[in-house]
Formats: sequence, structure tokens, C-alpha cells
Amino acid sequence: MSQSIEDHEIDGSDEPDRLIERGPGYRAGLRGLPRSLDISTIGAGVVAAVFGCTGPALIVVNGATDAGLTTAQTVSWVSTVYLVGGFISLIMALYYKQPIVGAWSIPAAALVVSSLADHSLPEMVGAYLTASVLVLLLGLSGFVRTLVRWLPMPILMAMIGGVLFKYALNIVGAAETRPFLVGAAIVGFLLLSRFVKAVPGVIGALAFGIVAAILTDSFASAQIGADLALPTWVGVDFNPLTMLGVGIPLALVIQAENIQSMGVLIAEKYRPPVNNITVVSGAASLLVSGFGGHNASIAGPMTAICGSGQAGPHHDRRYAAAVVNGVIFVVFGFFASIAVGLVTALPGELIATVAGLAMFGVLIIAFRGAFSEGRYKLGALIALVVAMGDVTIFGISSPFWALLAGLGVSLILEFDDFNANSRN
Repeated sequence: MSQSIEDHEIDGSDEPDRLIERGPGYRAGLRGLPRSLDISTIGAGVVAAVFGCTGPALIVVNGATDAGLTTAQTVSWVSTVYLVGGFISLIMALYYKQPIVGAWSIPAAALVVSSLADHSLPEMVGAYLTASVLVLLLGLSGFVRTLVRWLPMPILMAMIGGVLFKYALNIVGAAETRPFLVGAAIVGFLLLSRFVKAVPGVIGALAFGIVAAILTDSFASAQIGADLALPTWVGVDFNPLTMLGVGIPLALVIQAENIQSMGVLIAEKYRPPVNNITVVSGAASLLVSGFGGHNASIAGPMTAICGSGQAGPHHDRRYAAAVVNGVIFVVFGFFASIAVGLVTALPGELIATVAGLAMFGVLIIAFRGAFSEGRYKLGALIALVVAMGDVTIFGISSPFWALLAGLGVSLILEFDDFNANSRN
């Protein structure tokens, strides 16, 4: 029988029909945190944070430099997005006891970077505010829950598999560039996965990879700032053309990222608070946009790392990995001028390899969910192909188009599957 998203078990949420979903609460989250902090959850949280604080940070730094932003504006941008992402992780993970990782959208950053050539930073802040309001209203309307409930599970899982597959594929490119470094990381992953099952394999990959990087002198020189720099007020310019041309696509990108992350949690048998994820994403972005940070979302890849088996066998303890990630993000945000210099020293091939290895478990679950039921097969395949193509159209990234294409094909060619699902 084909299952809808709402058929999956509840883990950490109560009264799911409320507009703002209830969870176990902060007292329960804090009380269970010491027991949940073990080598698996801490390791997964660290790996997720290393992933989030390296390549993505460089996208912002390079984009800000190309746009001619000042050092203060660049540091404020980096600081703001990591602070808001970290606090979202702490707020959501502790309240719902789910591995919900707040961050900022990489596709949205790419959209912002490309738009800075034609719009001033205060005009972009106006677009951030527009997108924040749209996402907030979407969450408060309750429509997100209806949308997620209606999405067929195989198509959603195929989209997740397609989006995350590129991270696993990056291992191949990294191995071609630095075979010894990547090989050492893979050996560390295999050894720990086989002989020390209490420790996530990605920890072995990271440890062996760092040793290999030291032996081969693969670390880049770090440009470390000397001062503690906090977010500074940028101001806002409400340009209607920027608000429409950038703000609306930005809102679509953010919500596509949120839905992707919801799918990751659903794949791991959680029932995410879909309305509140959307509300918090919009509200947090609204509060911090004036400091130059673009919109926040729930991070798919990092949620996948913190919510997978890499964070340990205890399903109800993996939220601690998101808490660890959130703490590191907050520290990174407060010390952005120093931290950006440090993370740029890590070999990119090592980060790509560790991140790819961390996706293996989620990919297996996603592909099983996409093609094991026997329904929506063609729609799931189309969603997988489009997501793997990593297309961006009108500034909107592949998760949105993958779902749209998969649903469109299934509605035309597999409509009986929708009828059968509604009868069940």
C-alpha cells in the first residue's frame, strides 16, 4: 500500500494538527541531552558543521568580494547567516527532539551573489525581507502541511536521492585530484564502520583524512583576522523591482530547501513540524535581514548527516547532533573573521569526501522509498533525473523543479496511483 507522508510515525511531535505543532518541549530536550551526547551524536554534529562551515562559507566570501562589498559587510553577512542558523538548530532540535538543522540556503546564496551585480546591498535587504514575509505567511497559512501531505512519498524520496547523490558523486572527482588523501579517508571510513561500530565511519574518514593532509602538506595557508567582528546594520532600500525580481524567487528557493529537509527527516522516520519549520525560517530571516544576511532555511545535507545512522542507533537521541552543530555554528558566527580564515585551510577534497560518505545511509533509504512500492515509478524516476541534473531555472533550484516534474508526469501517466492512494 502506498503511504502518504502523514502515515509515517511520529517522533518528537505532539498534536500534529495544530497550526504550530507542539513538541516534547525544552525541558525534555535539555533533560535528555546529557544522555544523548555520545561519540556518535557529537561526531555527526561536528562533521555536519565542518561541511557547513567550509565550502558554503567560501561561496558567500567569494560572492561578496566579487560584488565589491566591504570587509565589514562581508563579515556581517557571514556572521549573521551562521548565527541565525545555529540558533534555529538549538531552538528546533531541543524543542522537538528531532535532528532539525538550521542554516542558510546555498542555492539562495548563489541567487543573491548573481543579483548583487545589478542591485545594491540595501536593495537586496529589501528582497530578503520580501522573501521572509512570504515564507512566514506560507507557514502561518497552514498550507505547507497540506502540500506535504499531498506529495506522494516515492516522488519526494526520489527528489531527496537526486539532490543528495551529487555529494556522494563528488568523492570520485576528489579521488581523481588527490587519490592519496581521499583513499586515506575511505580507509578510515571502512575500518571504523567494520571494526568500531560504536563510532560513525565518517569520524574515521575525517581523522585519517587530516593525517593524510598533514603528511602531504595539503593544507592551504590561512588568512586569519585578528578582531572579533559582529553583525552590523546595513539598512534597507525597498526597490519594487528588486523585491519582485529577487524576493519572490528567493522565497521559492527557501521553501524548496525546507521541503527537501522535511523529506530527509521523513525518510528517517521522523514527522517534522512542517508548519513551524516554515514559520521559524521566515521569522528568523525577517529579524536579521537588516544585517545583510540572506534568508535562513533548514539544511538538507546537514540534517541528513545529523539524522542518519551516522549519528548513532538511538533514533530519539540524534537531535543532540543538531544541537552540537548549532553550537558550532553560533561560535563560528561570533568569530566569523577568524573562523573563515581557519576553514579555508582545509583541503576541499577532504570535505567533499567526508560529506559524500556521510550521505550513503540516507541515499539507501531514499532510493528504497522511491522505488520499492511500485507506484509513481515514472514520476519518481523523472524527479530523480531532474534533481540529479541540479538545474536552476529563474533562480529556483532543482528540488522545486524535480517535485514539479515528477508530479506532472505522474498526474498525466500514473493518475490511477493517486486514486488508489486516496482510497487507501
